[in-house]
Amino acid sequence: MPELPEVEAARRAIEDNCLGKKINRVIIADDNKVIDGISPSDFQNSVLGKTIVSARRKGKNLWLELDSPPFPSFQFGMAGAIYIKGVAVTKYKRSAVKESEEWPSKYSKFFVELDDGLELSFTDKRRFAKVRLLDNPVSVRPISELGPDALLEPMTVDEFAKSLAKKKITIKPLLLDQCFISGIGNWIADEVLYQARIHPLQTASSLSKEQCEALHTSIKEVIKHAVQVNADSKEFPVEWLFHFRWGKKPGKVNGKKIDFITAGGRTTAYVPELQKLSGKDAEKAAKAKPAKRGGKSKEDDEEEEEQELEKEDDSAKPKNQKPKGRGKKPALKRKIKDSEDEDDDADGGEDDSDAEEKVVKPRGRGTKAVIKKKPEEKAGNKKPKGRKS
Repeated sequence: MPELPEVEAARRAIEDNCLGKKINRVIIADDNKVIDGISPSDFQNSVLGKTIVSARRKGKNLWLELDSPPFPSFQFGMAGAIYIKGVAVTKYKRSAVKESEEWPSKYSKFFVELDDGLELSFTDKRRFAKVRLLDNPVSVRPISELGPDALLEPMTVDEFAKSLAKKKITIKPLLLDQCFISGIGNWIADEVLYQARIHPLQTASSLSKEQCEALHTSIKEVIKHAVQVNADSKEFPVEWLFHFRWGKKPGKVNGKKIDFITAGGRTTAYVPELQKLSGKDAEKAAKAKPAKRGGKSKEDDEEEEEQELEKEDDSAKPKNQKPKGRGKKPALKRKIKDSEDEDDDADGGEDDSDAEEKVVKPRGRGTKAVIKKKPEEKAGNKKPKGRKS
């Protein structure tokens, strides 16, 4: 999943190329699983003619500030990605849309053309992203409930140590909790724990002062470097665990064997020789069963990620919503199969670009693009294919 460095790379690309430009054309996909809480036509009419003032981010969420509200907000999910035609934006696992494909992509959910002709698109192959239109993104969930941003609002060492001392849960799930620190996902959590030599199942409150300091340093350094290289993994240091954690079978990093366990419901890579449990937590080591990393390794990872995203989606819903009635019969048929079930490729280390939405006949057509035409502009602009869930 895109984590803080990937979303920050997208934000910087927008900041470098789109600020001060007016939106002349808008296409919003007719996909109410991704386009959340507003019709495509209302979304289009609300942003047409507005000027992009800034691009902002907190954790793994990004939003565009226009010259007046409401503002488009993007929760990237498993494969959300920003593309700017003619501009290199970091391509990460599961996000890459091939340059040879149509433009805008059939996976585009939000597309705008700016007054200088530049075109920007937010795509999502897996349909776990959320695109919203909000008057004040920071005041509503999920952004309002995020913890301090790992890059922009880092805790001091003392604050970090005091906060960990109050947490009775294991350290890996705590790092993944966006209410604790926002922006850290699965690969970053594994990387910083490896570099700090801390076992993923060590209880947070049991960490020594030295371990807290080491973890604080590794979080700062890993995120800083990943952001500096625009989340291009080819530029990550060769000694990072990142490069060796994706295969079907446990490999080695710097000559040390990598193993896999489940921590906080997520497949977790660690190095047993360097990351050892201590104190009372050592007794729990036998209960940490190795995760299956055979032919279903990527499917297992994706199922875990889907569950995590469903939790994030639940956190964004109003708390006082009335519960649905019991006793409803399950639907007998699903006319449209969600894309998350379609990727049968077993290799967890290769590009997931084939894990796309299944092309089916849409139930209804998406709304036509709203265009602020120049006198010489002609109709006939192609719109991306959207579909209802």
